[in-house]
Amino acid sequence: MTTKFSPPHGRRKRLAVARFWYEGNAFGPVPATMEQFRQYEWQAGPEVLSQSAGTATEMGAVAAFAQQHPDWEVVVLRCAAALPAGPIAESVFDQYVSEVKEGLLLGLTQGGWDAMYLSLHGAAITNERETPELDFVRMVRSMLPDVPLGASFDLHGNMPSEWADVLDFASVYRTHPHIDMAATADRVLEGLVAWVTQGLRTRLVLRNEGIVLPSINMRTQAGPMHALEQMARDVTVAPVLEVCVFGGFPYSDTAATGSSVMAISDARVDPQGKAATAAAERVLDQVRSLADQFRIELPSPADAVSAALASSKPGLIAVTDSGDNPLSGGGGDTPALFRALIEAQPSVSCLFASFVDPEIVRRVQAAKSGAVLDVRLGGRYGSHFGEGVNVQVRVDALTDGVFRNSGPMHTGVERHCGNTVILRLTQLPDVRVIVTERVVAADDPSFYALHGIDLAQLRLLCVKAKNHFRAAFAERCAEIIDCDAPGPACQDLSALPFRHDRIAAGY
Repeated sequence: MTTKFSPPHGRRKRLAVARFWYEGNAFGPVPATMEQFRQYEWQAGPEVLSQSAGTATEMGAVAAFAQQHPDWEVVVLRCAAALPAGPIAESVFDQYVSEVKEGLLLGLTQGGWDAMYLSLHGAAITNERETPELDFVRMVRSMLPDVPLGASFDLHGNMPSEWADVLDFASVYRTHPHIDMAATADRVLEGLVAWVTQGLRTRLVLRNEGIVLPSINMRTQAGPMHALEQMARDVTVAPVLEVCVFGGFPYSDTAATGSSVMAISDARVDPQGKAATAAAERVLDQVRSLADQFRIELPSPADAVSAALASSKPGLIAVTDSGDNPLSGGGGDTPALFRALIEAQPSVSCLFASFVDPEIVRRVQAAKSGAVLDVRLGGRYGSHFGEGVNVQVRVDALTDGVFRNSGPMHTGVERHCGNTVILRLTQLPDVRVIVTERVVAADDPSFYALHGIDLAQLRLLCVKAKNHFRAAFAERCAEIIDCDAPGPACQDLSALPFRHDRIAAGY
């Protein structure tokens, strides 16, 4: 969109910053309450920049911007994020919006705003809203009608076309696994600076035909998503400034679910947005032609474990369970892969990462190291994804669950997964299991270092994870085998009760 704006003179320019980063899974067993946000990210003020400095995140980029641009005053309003899970409680979203609104109003009384940067996801859902982020930005636009707004997004966003009406600049992660969060924020911040100091004006075009693309084959290093990203870069030719490819996130189950393309052009040269429209249409044509390449079949957990144990490749073999991936809304509770591991009776060093069960953690804490316990792993939220597995275990170790990501994804970010325990199966002593109090993504080497796991001595790692796991482990593993197990983010979309039938059909 195009707005009229004249930056005030005689003072530092003022940038408002807010963040609402959440990916909603309509089938996630864990609701997104205020507790989940406070455990992960619920902060505001100058300390956000000091804590984020040096991290490979959007807010790390904002901290760097503040240091590199002393002529800008950066004011950080409420920043909220949580691990992907079920729909957000409406009260949490309402409180977030209220706090940002209050901060914007205060800023308007203190000299106003020159620009606003928003760190968003694009696939948030609440108990009552399919597009809460869009509702939020509409509110911001109504308060700041003449102030340039820029936003960064996750490439798994489900983007209604109305986004083009409320933003002046935007960008999206170009990598999956997402190792370019900071770079994405940098592009948006640069666009806002150009708007304020160089007279940039933009036209935004967004095309979404609801094409459903399963995310398991959405990695950008190779394959169809790589081809789409390359096409987006090829058509980013002046006056087109930015082309964003969104793969979408099927499990949000919204009317806007699906792949989309956003293009941004320089309105001073392309006032009608014809160049932006042409660029978006070219990439969308490519989405149509490549859609079937995203729809791959995966082995069952039993077949994946069998293939891993039969592999002759030296080194670490990983089997990933994408159906319960914590970064897709999984709750660390589905038992299918664990059951397959036990039934395979492995005689090599194995680790299962991980289950979430606060009660088991509390029982272990009350017992002595080396104690033997009977436990039931998985199925805490019901049997619709499989019955829990009863096993006898020996307590190997306990931790406080605090570690700092070594990256390359979320490098430098401190994580808290509650107290954790390592259990060893008494009847299969080569098999160990990590159990945590909170849902955690086991996709960073520091998570394993926390538990004293020597990855070089491990033969088989069964992990609740998907593509982000490969950021740190593609080079550490001799082979990674993805499997399709029952869960809230399973590959077989027809196995989930979507409200929108076209999503369940995968089209």
